[in-house]
Amino acid sequence: MSHLRYAGLSHEEQCAALLDIAQKDPLLHEALAIARSMQLPQWRIVSGAVYNTVWNHLTGKPSGYGVKDIDLFYYDARDISWKAEDTVIRRGSILFATLPVPVEIRNQARVHLWYREKFGETFTALATGDESLGRFASKTHAVGLRLDADDQVDLYAPFGLDDVFSFRITPNRATNNRKTHEKKGERAKRLWPEVSVVPW
Repeated sequence: MSHLRYAGLSHEEQCAALLDIAQKDPLLHEALAIARSMQLPQWRIVSGAVYNTVWNHLTGKPSGYGVKDIDLFYYDARDISWKAEDTVIRRGSILFATLPVPVEIRNQARVHLWYREKFGETFTALATGDESLGRFASKTHAVGLRLDADDQVDLYAPFGLDDVFSFRITPNRATNNRKTHEKKGERAKRLWPEVSVVPW
């Protein structure tokens, strides 16, 4: 079967396919279950752990192939101190210790405090956790999942899923982050030769 078998389908069909893949993948599903147990506000597992899982499924690669870490975002504006975020990170490091890859936990309510130092650009404060996905360097990476109390996976993808299912990394110029788009595109092509990268 072609790795592009879901490309060009309706958004509803692509959502159903992604949710099915996510629920059957052992690494992603375990990560979602552990993340849910932390009871963080507005949390999602985002980016590589999600779209890499789809690409692995569609190219016959094992679970976890190419996943260098799992990004867990949450949004808590009640306390945007580094200390509060570090407390969550430390708690997560214990809970996620069973996973074969590290988990990076970040409070999206704090991004504007450190973004300029890391990327050299201004970054206005986010109003919600999901808003952060709309500012990712590549639209393809802007996909996040959350596991609800009834074991249903909740999906958010502000740019849709066709880039993911088309193995196409498309730039998102909402922020001036060309370097990240190109760096991640190069890495993806090394691991999944099926990937194409749209120039910035």
